[in-house]
Amino acid sequence: MTASGNPYQSRARDLAQVFAPRAAEWDRSREYCWPNVADLTDAGLMGMTIPEEYGGQGASFYDTVLVIEEIARVCTLSARIVVEANMGGISAVMAYGTEDQKARCAAEVLAGDKPAICITEPDAGSAATEMQTTAKRQGDRYVLNGTKHWITGGGVSRTHLIFARVLDEQNNDLGIGGFLVICDPVKGDLPEGFEIVRRERTMGLCGMPEAELRFTDLVVEADMVVTPPSGFRRGFADLMNAYNSQRVGAGTIAMGVAAGAQDHATRYLKDRHQFGRPLAEFQGLQWMLADMDAGVHASRLMLHEAAKSRGPNGSRFPDMTMAARAKMFASETAIKVVNDALQMFGARGYGDLEPLERMYRDVRMFTIGGGTAQILRTQVAGHLLDMKTPQTRDGYRDTAPRIAAE
Repeated sequence: MTASGNPYQSRARDLAQVFAPRAAEWDRSREYCWPNVADLTDAGLMGMTIPEEYGGQGASFYDTVLVIEEIARVCTLSARIVVEANMGGISAVMAYGTEDQKARCAAEVLAGDKPAICITEPDAGSAATEMQTTAKRQGDRYVLNGTKHWITGGGVSRTHLIFARVLDEQNNDLGIGGFLVICDPVKGDLPEGFEIVRRERTMGLCGMPEAELRFTDLVVEADMVVTPPSGFRRGFADLMNAYNSQRVGAGTIAMGVAAGAQDHATRYLKDRHQFGRPLAEFQGLQWMLADMDAGVHASRLMLHEAAKSRGPNGSRFPDMTMAARAKMFASETAIKVVNDALQMFGARGYGDLEPLERMYRDVRMFTIGGGTAQILRTQVAGHLLDMKTPQTRDGYRDTAPRIAAE
């Protein structure tokens, strides 16, 4: 089935017409777009990748990418919700969770929940394995202590996949595991020991809360631990593979925003007249538009390739290198495309009569969140060199002599 005939994409294109006039209001009010979530849920675009046996539609990541682009052209916030409701945390649960975990999380997402994946900490961003949040085993439960920062959806999300360093009852470090906590922060229904400390005031994506969460002796039953077959020691890498799909989704948001900016620029060059003729007749602007189109098109091809790929050993997630390469390229390209579109509009683009200034603020985060462009380059380089590329000083000293000897 071609993209133009994809039923998910058609639904998304129709919804985009509804979302477009609302987008500026979420940005201005910094409120979560609950009406849009209801529309996405009714259209079957929340949890569309969830297998049919759990109530979903069993859609592919490629189907989801087509949806994300259509929504992102007009509303970055809503596109972000589509990503989180179909990729990342929910994908990890569907791949590695127990039957009960899958059923419970699927029900939440299909009802409109955007899961929160809780990895980042104040002192552990790109270096995720340096996280200090602990989960100590006590009988048939775990007790979590620590702080998570920049948690997307903190305060509105019901489903939380919390990553923590697992300790046995003798305080031996067993590795990193994922812990499910389902609650309703909107209604103030938080378990004891789960605190939403504050919400960050962000440059863009203003309707999406980015929160700091604190866990103080938070009890999680053992049956809510998401444990890949490889166990805690190696299982963190399996769980993080779910991030490959989320990175494809994030890159698609950036590309979709850029495509939307290109649409606005094309329309403006045709409509706006200066020096007695339309801007579309000026060669300098024609060339800018052509470069924008090439960047968007190249990003789309890389993202589609990544969405259709599979990692090694039968993984259901996209190939790590393809995902990293696509997100890196699409996110950096999108910033340039939106910036050039804004430039074409001049002072009008700098003001809020047009959506370009909002789109610029929104798209800026995609070279940061979900893996910075620099970390993604490191991953791609490691693949090309067929070597581990540790960023710790000791790790590099251990690796460099082996490379020199080879």
